[in-house]
Parts: sequence; structure tokens; C-alpha cells
Amino acid sequence: MDIGVCLPTTIPGADGSQLIEFARRADRLGFHSLTVVDRVVYDNYDGIVALSAAAAVTERIKLVTAILLAAYRPSAVELAKQLASLDRLSGGRLILGVSAGMRQDDYVATGADYNTRGRRLDAMIEEIREVWKGEGPVPGVGPRPTNGDIPIWAGGHSPAGLRRAAKYGIGWISPGGPPHKYPELVTKIKELWAEEGRAGSPRMGANCYVSLGPDGKEHATEHMLSYYSYMGTMAQHLAAGAVTDEGRLRDVVDGYAANGCDELLLLSCTADPDHLDRIADVVLR
Repeated sequence: MDIGVCLPTTIPGADGSQLIEFARRADRLGFHSLTVVDRVVYDNYDGIVALSAAAAVTERIKLVTAILLAAYRPSAVELAKQLASLDRLSGGRLILGVSAGMRQDDYVATGADYNTRGRRLDAMIEEIREVWKGEGPVPGVGPRPTNGDIPIWAGGHSPAGLRRAAKYGIGWISPGGPPHKYPELVTKIKELWAEEGRAGSPRMGANCYVSLGPDGKEHATEHMLSYYSYMGTMAQHLAAGAVTDEGRLRDVVDGYAANGCDELLLLSCTADPDHLDRIADVVLR
């Protein structure tokens, strides 16, 4: 199983130099991917911009939007151009993770319709791919992706989200949860994959919050209560689920690997680049 780490773009007050060093170190330590999450109404960096900065200081690590809420963006053509540009700048290292999302305020902020976001996302995926082929509504929009296309990795727990992953994606990314429940999701995605007539096997991913070290629990609680404040009391439950113990992290990694996960994406609750060394000591060495 591959291990990725999330660039801490959602840690309020994270300094640009911290993010750049975080990207450099993730590349150097041997993590498989560097991911970003996506929100509008929060004190976070834009994910596409952040990955572009990371692309300039890394050489081999995959760059993944996990997850990009594409449907709140007004223009599929403009988004296609931005993503293809990032892919070219990185030498073809971009993977586009997408989902419809569940925060209405992000859609209100950009003037996009929240209630039709799923249908809009499906249409945008198709239009984006047409643009990448040079066959968009106005042919000639460039640049083209390095390899002619960019892999799409879908998320979302809804029936529509699971179906989207099977129809358009290389596989599915779980937002999180205990490893022992993961096999049910693997089975479901594989069933939908077969129904869509897809060859091969879907790539299965999962997210997991991690906050190691003497102040790990405090960092996890502070960050997750802030980031998930819109979920009310559920934010406390999510904060309690963050992995703050090295032994538990090893167990979680082993559990996901045994239950069909192809890549586990670890989300740091601190922007301190030294946290990557703690994580790498557990999961890579």
C-alpha cells in the first residue's frame, strides 16, 4: 500500500515557507503523493495554487487534489486550463481527485447552485476531458496535459458519488473511518465498477488525520474543531478519531492495507515540517 501526505493548507496561519518545506520534505522522505483538500469559506490556501508551488520544489512525488470541489467553480474550461497547466508544470504528476462536497456556503460564496452540484460535477468532468483533448466548446484551449489526459480519482459516500467513481475515475477515495469497515466499500465499488463495464480494478484510497508528538492531541483537537465547526457536536467525534499515537498509526496503516486500500492519505494537523519525519519513522521505515 502506498502512503501519501496532505499539504497542510488548511492550518490557519500556516506560513508559505512551511508549506514549501513540507512539500520538499515529503518528496525527499519517499511519500508516494502530496495531496490538498478544498474549501472556499475558510482560512486556507487554494489547493491548485498550493500544488503549483509544490510542483516547483519537488521532482517525483505525485500531486493529488483530494478532494477538489470542482462544481462550485463557474467555468469548466478555465478549470481544465488551470489543471492542465499544473500537470505540465509538474511533468505529468497531477491526479485530479473530485467530489461534490457537502458545505453549502462554499457554493453560495461562488454563486454556484448547491442543489444541482452532483449533476454539474458529472457534466464538468466530461467537459474538462473534452478540453484536454482539444475538443471543448471552443477548440484550441491549451495546454494539453503531459500524457494527453489526467487521471481522475473520485470521492463521496452518496450513491451518486460511488457511481461517479466507477464511471469516470481510476477508483474511489474514502473520507475516512475505521479500517475494519473498509472492505464493505471496496466490495461496493468493485460491483459498480463491473456494472460500468470497466476493465482492471479500481484504485482504492482513504484519508486519515494524524497528529503525533507530545502536543499531538492538542493540535488535533484545535485544528479539527475549527475545520469541522460547521458539523456541531460531530466535530468532537472527528477530533477524537485523529491518530495521535505511533502504535495506533501502525495498526491503522496495517488495517487499511489488509482490507483492500491501495493508498492511505495522511492529513497532518500541524504545518510543522518536522511532523513529516515523525510520520515517516512509523510508516516508511
